[in-house]
Amino acid sequence: MTEATQVYHVFIRASADDIWRAITSAERTAQYFYGSAIETTAEARTSRGPGGEDWGTDTVAEFDPPRRLVHEWRSSYDPDLADEPASRVTWEIEPRGDGLCLVTLTHDRLEASPRTAADVGGPGWMYVLSSLKTLLETGEGLPAAS
Repeated sequence: MTEATQVYHVFIRASADDIWRAITSAERTAQYFYGSAIETTAEARTSRGPGGEDWGTDTVAEFDPPRRLVHEWRSSYDPDLADEPASRVTWEIEPRGDGLCLVTLTHDRLEASPRTAADVGGPGWMYVLSSLKTLLETGEGLPAAS
């Protein structure tokens, strides 16, 4: 999937607060996001690779717990992709009752970043969202994707 705007939806049986903590806490992201530790605050989103390597700090445009998070995205985990311009990721968490939430992830502003769009598209974001869902519903993320 190389579209300039990519939209993904997943229903998760968890509270909006639990989902919010999982997407903003380095301890939690390391359990489902390819082993990367990502700490997000109202000021910045800081990423570290599985070995602790610095993958940079991105700007946070919106921080509205536990509903909406908008941040810059740079693919610093791959030197070939790191040279592309920053894109944007929006997380929206919508409670649906009975302990169920709809999570919508939109990755856009990818027009000038076609290699990043191809890398994160389809299985890239779907693995992250599937592993997030699995972690929150079972206590354990998916095994590392190959």
